[in-house]
Amino acid sequence: MSCYDLASTSACGVYRPQPIADTCNEPCVRQCPDSTTVIQPPPVVVTFPGPILSSFPQDAVVGSSGAPILGGY
Repeated sequence: MSCYDLASTSACGVYRPQPIADTCNEPCVRQCPDSTTVIQPPPVVVTFPGPILSSFPQDAVVGSSGAPILGGY
């Protein structure tokens, strides 16, 4: 790459003159000012588990054997 292939401005927009002699100059390194931006996070859905409802059915059979006693003594 020849010296004349270099761009006349750097990425930061700083003017850089073309070399006059037939030599290559090292490009000047400059730091561009920092940029700031605000990044808002996307909404997040958090699901809390509901209570676990469990039942323990108690099957009870109520019955009798034989005839009912009426007025029994």
